[in-house]
This record gives sequence, structure tokens and C-alpha cells, in this order.
Amino acid sequence: MDLPRYEGNIHPDEWICNIQKFDYYWRAKYGLGYLDIAISLVDATIKLPDDIFTGEELRNALKEDISFTIFKNTNKRKLQSLKYNLERNGGDTSKFVSTFRKLCYNAEIDDIEEQKKYLYKTLPNNHFDYISNEFYKKMKDVDSINELVKRFEDIVFEESNLIRNESIVALKHVATGKYLSSIKNLSYITGSKSQMVFVGSTEPVPNSLWKIKFDKELATYPDTPINLQHIKSEMFLGLSFNRNTHYPHNYYYLRSPCTKYTEVSCNGNDKDWIFRHSKFENYDGSLKSNDTINLSIKKTKGINDKEEFLSSHDIHCSIGNYTFQEVVCLSDRLGRNEEWCIELIHGGS
Repeated sequence: MDLPRYEGNIHPDEWICNIQKFDYYWRAKYGLGYLDIAISLVDATIKLPDDIFTGEELRNALKEDISFTIFKNTNKRKLQSLKYNLERNGGDTSKFVSTFRKLCYNAEIDDIEEQKKYLYKTLPNNHFDYISNEFYKKMKDVDSINELVKRFEDIVFEESNLIRNESIVALKHVATGKYLSSIKNLSYITGSKSQMVFVGSTEPVPNSLWKIKFDKELATYPDTPINLQHIKSEMFLGLSFNRNTHYPHNYYYLRSPCTKYTEVSCNGNDKDWIFRHSKFENYDGSLKSNDTINLSIKKTKGINDKEEFLSSHDIHCSIGNYTFQEVVCLSDRLGRNEEWCIELIHGGS
């Protein structure tokens, strides 16, 4: 067994504990207890008093030596320079937390408020960072380092689920469990005759993946317009309108093939959608994976046209030999058929 010498670069408590737990080994092999072995392993540059009879006395003597002050200060400086790197940028939260806790232990920083300050200083200093903004909100009433790192992990987990500009998402229709979908070159045979939108698979297959786009880092409730671009066709989800041939200054929106509600297609004229949390009317957080939302669009043309909500139902329409569950926009109700669960498939910028 290699005998670990004490040279002032390990915490005395940890070093003595490592020696002590093999007390039976030292007695069997050398006929000496752990204390005698430990004293013999202290580097000659560290002067110990002659009257050390207990592990506590040895511990105190090591802590009084200047090497321990330097050791603590070194670990404080390491804490000050420690930086948390997001996992989506190549970081490792588990290793970071382990390092942070070890440095606090080595520097003997036991006060929870001081630990909070050191942890906060490790966070990214971007112009907008969710973890930094949420940190002190979530750290109220924390009274131990275990609770501190648990809540930190909670924030990191929430951050990993935030939907960023150009994230790849899927939208699951809550009432039926099917995903908003489209197929390149599959078009309505009436209305706009544009690329059809429907709810289809119960899994997020390639035809049900969308790139979400907006003009800032995070989409916040309730004031961030979003665009949804179908991945496979690169067309945008929206509403289509035509000019009235009899009244050139008037426009009308195309109607869905079955129910004659407002048609939803890829390649629409209006494509700016607003999202609201379906469970909390005044929710003002950031859009994240697994939020249940309502998606609405404000018609820009026509007379007395107003906000309408993306909806689906059990009514099907046929194209050739295939039937599809209809997706429409409507304004006369807002219920379960207008609820969509947004799921993050791949993070954005």
C-alpha cells in the first residue's frame, strides 16, 4: 500500500481520515496505530509539536501551519476562477458540482450565503442568461450545500428545456395525441391548393418536425411572434388569402376542405403565430419543452377578421386514397381541441 505523505496540498481532515480508516492495517503490519503512522508521514518542512497524543491535536497542528493557510487561499482563488459551462456547449454539470463542492470543502467555506455567492459568480455572464436570472429566485430558504446544488441542478434542467431560436420542435395535439404534420408536395385539392397540414403520427416522425424562429434568444410569453418552418419542405405554417375579384380592395381567407373553417397550410400569407400558456392565463415565463400552449394568428386582411386559434378535431378529409385528420383555425371557441404540447427535439442557437 502506498503511504500518502502530508505536504500541505490536501485538507488535513481528509488526509487524517484516509490514514485512520486503515488503522487495523497499520497495527497488523507495523504494530503502530494510525496516529504514529500519520505523524511519520508529515513532511519535514512542517514542524509539529512534540506533545501530540490524539488525532484532533494532529489536525489542529496541521491547520496552524502556514501551508494550510496557503492551501485554503489557493482553493478560494480556484473558486473565484471556476466557470460553469452549459452542457450544450460541452460542459459537464456533474463534474462542475463535484469540483465546486470540493473547493468549498478545501477552503473551509461553510457559510451557505458565501457558497451561494461563489456559485453565482461561476455562471455565464452573457447579455441574457436564464440560469443567472433565475438563480436567486430559486435559492430562497436554501440552508445546506446539498440543497444548494440540488436547486442549481433544477435550474440547469429547466434551462436545457428552453426553446431557443431555430430549435427543432414537434407539436402534439393534446386531445388526440397526434403530431402536427405536413408532407412535401401533398397539397389541398381545394382552397389555396397549397401544401396540406394535418395531425398524423402518434410519434414525432420527420414529417412532423418544425424549426421555430423568432427575433430574440428566447421566446417569452405572451408577446413573442413565432414562425414555424416545416423541416422537410422548408415551407412556413400559415393562412392563405386571395383578392376578391369583384371587390379588388377586399380579401378573403381560404376555407378548409371539410368543415370550412379557415384553412391552415404550408406557404400561407400570414405566418406570425402568438403562443399562450393554456393553463395559466397571465403566465410570463419563457417557452420550454412540454408546455401546453394555444397558438393563435391575427389575420391581416379582410373585413372584421380577428384572431383565430390553431385547432384540430376528429373530422377527416381525403386526398386520393388517403384520409387525414383536419387542422384548421377558428375563433368561436377555445378548448381542448386548441391545446398543443410543444416538444423540444433539438436545441437551437
